[in-house]
Amino acid sequence: MSADLSPIDKAKFVAAKRACDFVEDGMRVGLGTGSTAAWMVRCLGELVREDGLNIQGVPTSSRTADLAREVGIKVISLDEAKWLDLTIDGADEYDANLNLIKGGGGALLQEKIVATASDQMIVIADIGKQVDALGGFPLPVEVIPFGWQTTKALVEETLVGLDVLGQTTTLRMNGEAPYITDEGNHILDLHLHRINNARQLSLVMNQIPGVVENGLFIDICDAVVIGHGDGRVEVRDINAGTVEEDKIDFLENENLFSDLTD
Repeated sequence: MSADLSPIDKAKFVAAKRACDFVEDGMRVGLGTGSTAAWMVRCLGELVREDGLNIQGVPTSSRTADLAREVGIKVISLDEAKWLDLTIDGADEYDANLNLIKGGGGALLQEKIVATASDQMIVIADIGKQVDALGGFPLPVEVIPFGWQTTKALVEETLVGLDVLGQTTTLRMNGEAPYITDEGNHILDLHLHRINNARQLSLVMNQIPGVVENGLFIDICDAVVIGHGDGRVEVRDINAGTVEEDKIDFLENENLFSDLTD
């Protein structure tokens, strides 16, 4: 089955597999949302079932919670955990300083809360998510449904005075209806093309009435695990200033792919 995976899926898998090396017995672990994070949850589930790894997982979305329970990970709430040893999650973009855009999967609010309640955040990604400057991926901004059109207008007005290349804002849809987050909110996607001052943009967006949170993760990520389609993995630690390289053999892990649907 692993031989049938596309290079991009192989890259996601090896990044997820390598990131599991950061998880130790007894840890409380934040479990991210998205296609790459789903590989990680399944890899951890395999360690729980086959190696007896004892961890508690705090999911960042309802679908991650369902998957974690399915693969045998004990799921608890953030209120129960209070603080986490580690969070592992994906990213839509990351730059050289490991600042991120997240929220393509619609779970940015819970993802940011969980990540900032952790001693360490590890991002897992393929090399295609690396950018010179954030903004090529639309920036998600979660807003409450009440008066969302007014909030959208305020966002667009604010963007005029910020250092970005684009100012188009769209309401994320789910078919013909607005997309609804786990908290019952909407998401505005900001098509900015390039963000020249991500820190300023993040601070200004969160001051707009109706905005709950934005998808810029600034100074939150500690390391990124980058997967390649040939099995190579890089681990870049922003705090230690180190880059480690490794390679993962797919054949040893074929049982992991037997029921993977994500």
